[in-house]
Parts: sequence; structure tokens; C-alpha cells
Amino acid sequence: MKNTTMLSLLGLSLALASCGKKEEGTTSTAPASGGTPGGVPLMSELPPELIEGTPKPMKVPNLEPEPKKAPEFLVPEGTELLSAGKPATSSDDYPIIGDLTLLTDGDKEAGEGYFVELLDGLQWVQIDLEKSAEINAIWLWHFHSQKRAYHDVIIQISDDAEFKEGVTTVFNNDYDDSAKMGKGSDQPYVETRYGKIIDGKSAKGRYVRLYSNGNTSNDMNHYIEVEVYGKAG
Repeated sequence: MKNTTMLSLLGLSLALASCGKKEEGTTSTAPASGGTPGGVPLMSELPPELIEGTPKPMKVPNLEPEPKKAPEFLVPEGTELLSAGKPATSSDDYPIIGDLTLLTDGDKEAGEGYFVELLDGLQWVQIDLEKSAEINAIWLWHFHSQKRAYHDVIIQISDDAEFKEGVTTVFNNDYDDSAKMGKGSDQPYVETRYGKIIDGKSAKGRYVRLYSNGNTSNDMNHYIEVEVYGKAG
């Protein structure tokens, strides 16, 4: 009788564990760790894992621990993906690899033909939402088939396409001011298939500009996808 009871309890435990498994390839609906209190979970399809080559040491101070699962983030109800298919421009007029349309095409895989490579040094890409919006989150994928961290990741929002007026900085991990745009307090992080969610802080703007300054593997700048979420004005 005792053994039967123990087996029944074990079966119940396994059944409960099975019900709690997350679906591969999407974000979780578990309680979120950031974003808008009382909001709804931000959801997006995630790319499959593709790890190639031998990563170089990431000698970056205060490096954020590598995530082991999809990020969890809450956004206000009614938040929508605003950037799909929207035009993108860049400080590098002629990318070395790829086309800027890849930034908003919805494909987040890391293999050949899915990413844009820009010149070395401080470079930026810019998404035009085509009208001003309240921005709640920016989900970003750099090159993620090799463990690396990108330098001087700075993300700004503005209604000015030249970013000379009305600029809101929502993320800055330039810890030594090497980009000459002011030191940031956000942590450098490791690129993975999960991407990085940036809190848009309800900033209003038509344009989203994203800077980087090479990475721990090489001096180039790479982007696979930029998703901007919010509510159009």
C-alpha cells in the first residue's frame, strides 16, 4: 500500500511538471521580471540556437550573466509591433554584408543571409516607424551564433530624424564613454538567440536609433533584427 501511494504521488508530480513546460521558440507567459506593472507579457517568436566557431574571451567589466531562458517583460495592454517592414537607414551607407531591410523583416536566424554587417568603429542603424508612437519596448538581436558582447550599445528615441532635438536615451552600456556620448549605467550583455529587451519607458518618437562600436570577437557591427513595440499616436 505504501509503495502504491508513493508511485501515485510521483506520477502526480511528473504530470504537474509536464504541464509547466515552456514551448520552445516563444517567450514564456510566466510572471515577468520587468516592464509595466499589471501589464501583459511581451511575446515574440525566437530563432533556433546556432552556435558556430570558438568564442573569444569577453574582457568586459560588469558583464550581465548569460540568460538561460527567454526574457520576461510586461508591456501595457494594446502594445503592438510597430517596426515590421518599416524602413531602416544607417551611418554606413553601404553595408559590408546584407541589406538594411533585414533589420525589420521578422527573421531572427543567425546564419548567412540573415544579418547586416557594418564597418568598424561607432556605427548606428535607425528605424523609421513612419509616425510618432509611444514606445514600450525594443527587442534587439545582434549576431548571436557566437558568444560575444557588443560595445557601446546606446539606444535613443526621437521625433527628429537627425537626433539633434528631443532625444531620449533608453539604454546606454558605454561604461568608459568611448562613444563620446556620455557614460552609461546599463550592463554589457552576452548575445544569445533570446535577444535583448530594452525598456522603452513610454518615450515618444518616430525614430529609433541604435549604436554599437564593434564587439569582443571583432571590430565590426552586426544586426539581425530590431523589433519596436508600442502604441502609435
